[in-house]
Amino acid sequence: MELRHFTAFLAVAEELHFGRAAEGLHIAQPALSQMIRSLERELGVPLFERTTRRVRLTASGEALLEPARSIINQVEGAKRIARAAQEGIVGRVQVGFGGTSGYSILSLLAREVAERQPGIELALRPQTYSGEAALAIRDGHLDLAIISPPAPAGIDVHVIRQERVMVAVPTDHELAGRDEISMGELRDQPFISYAPSHGSQVREAMMRLSDEAGFLPRIVQEAPDPYSLLALVGAQVGISIVVESSEHIRIDGVSYVRLAEGADAFTLALGWRRNNPSEALARVIDIVRDILPSPAT
Repeated sequence: MELRHFTAFLAVAEELHFGRAAEGLHIAQPALSQMIRSLERELGVPLFERTTRRVRLTASGEALLEPARSIINQVEGAKRIARAAQEGIVGRVQVGFGGTSGYSILSLLAREVAERQPGIELALRPQTYSGEAALAIRDGHLDLAIISPPAPAGIDVHVIRQERVMVAVPTDHELAGRDEISMGELRDQPFISYAPSHGSQVREAMMRLSDEAGFLPRIVQEAPDPYSLLALVGAQVGISIVVESSEHIRIDGVSYVRLAEGADAFTLALGWRRNNPSEALARVIDIVRDILPSPAT
């Protein structure tokens, strides 16, 4: 039983005439008749009643109509999906991101991809911070991720912006009412941060700025994500260096204060492996460049 047998069966069922069905299929009538007989032998039932004056479906033929149409439709659908995947119209792109900057960027990107390329699925991997994300791209575990240059060899980047950091403090903290704080004023404060294994650029910025201010931050607790980190600040466990985009996150007991040295703390970018053959990824990158143009452009 082959696909051509079902195609032949449907052609005859629709025309109820072997001659016209053969013309529509662009084959000789004897060849069409042979395919129908072959299908009937394999099924063990007659599909058509044939007389010199007319052709009509048997009960078995009527019962086979919908399954045959379903088979043809599924095969055609599979062809369309395969062609579309080759063209990047459908596919799956693994995306890693971490921190509040990542959430805001991926929210925008996900909406645009859903609208422009609905056949492409973004498989989101949150809490994947810059350092581990870059390695995951390099090793083929991610297709695209929020990272901070410089990137490992073989990874292309699209710079989005320079990211600023500020200080999150408990609302009743002595520094909460200030317009601006210098890093040196935080010398004796307990800090909450991300784990160093995450490769978080916010943590890297905190360590660099404190080093430039002449002290090593006293980290009293580590958090897995920005929401947990801010919740710990609200619980008065300590203060934290956070990206400026965290300011839109409103958590009871947390205030944000500008950090004097916090401008251009690190570069925010999207990265992908240069030799990744995914057409779906290429489509997503085109969308990225359109909706998140680099500062230079």
